Amino acid sequence: MALATPARPAPPAPVGSPRHRTSRGAKRARWDMRYSPYLYIAPFFVVFGVFGLYPMLRTAWMSLHDWDMVGDHTFIGFDNYANLLRDDYFWNAVVNTLGIFVVATVPQLILALFLASLLNRTQLRARTFFRMAIFVPNITSVAAVAIVFAMLFQRDFGLVNWLLGIVGVDPVDWDAQRWSSWTVIAFMVDWRWTGYNALILLAGMQSIPRDLYEAAALDGANQWRQFWRITLPMLTPTFVFVVVLSTIGGLQLFTEPLVFGNGNMRGGTQREFQTLAMYMYEKGINSFNTAGYGAAIAWALFVLIGIIAAINLAIVRRTVK
Repeated sequence: MALATPARPAPPAPVGSPRHRTSRGAKRARWDMRYSPYLYIAPFFVVFGVFGLYPMLRTAWMSLHDWDMVGDHTFIGFDNYANLLRDDYFWNAVVNTLGIFVVATVPQLILALFLASLLNRTQLRARTFFRMAIFVPNITSVAAVAIVFAMLFQRDFGLVNWLLGIVGVDPVDWDAQRWSSWTVIAFMVDWRWTGYNALILLAGMQSIPRDLYEAAALDGANQWRQFWRITLPMLTPTFVFVVVLSTIGGLQLFTEPLVFGNGNMRGGTQREFQTLAMYMYEKGINSFNTAGYGAAIAWALFVLIGIIAAINLAIVRRTVK
């Protein structure tokens, strides 16, 4: 019985032939599918490395030194961090930052959720106008917002104290006490960012299929029950994003309290509303010989943001589960 002769491999296609061009095109297509995604996202990583990663590493290195902006850089290890734990001004800034964050962020998220729910109703007239209107405060200059609110809450000639005087309440020195200054700054933050968060939540609500609401309505569920059983659970990813974004922005608060205090980096005569970002600027920029200490404050703020964001993430996921 004769054995079959094995098939010989096809000879390589001559250069320039149709089969050669087809083979080269297939290789380019495979190369494009495999490596082009990395080329598309490479600009982000380059920009992040230059303006994000390198400054973070540089700041971490500075925090380990007695860093003088115009002098010597002496390596001192973790002494700056040890000094932070004994610094009363640092802990005062932590309390102010967390206090303003809670007073501002909790009402802001509740109000943003309420506004998004109203704007998501199909029977609402002029929905486009209202959606644009609630975003206007976000595009307003933060300095202009702070100046206007500082005038509204002036002790002697402010509109708010005038209204309080009508009902028999004595004028309040808003920037002289901790609770009052926190309240004014929270109003500024909420006025500027509530509409922004509401639009993000509204986008998440519009991605929920309308069939679910129609089926729930046929089953006799009212709008309140539909909100708790359909809207809120399916809005969890968007709401988590808004919470994390608000946490990062709230703990980095700088411009509003600075302008409210007329540019005083101390945040009031007794540091009533000095935030961590303000204290970091005071030590790292205003004082040239304590830049290393300012870098340590920056990393402490970074860790605080990570911890609070993780706690908020866990609370939100458990609450709306």
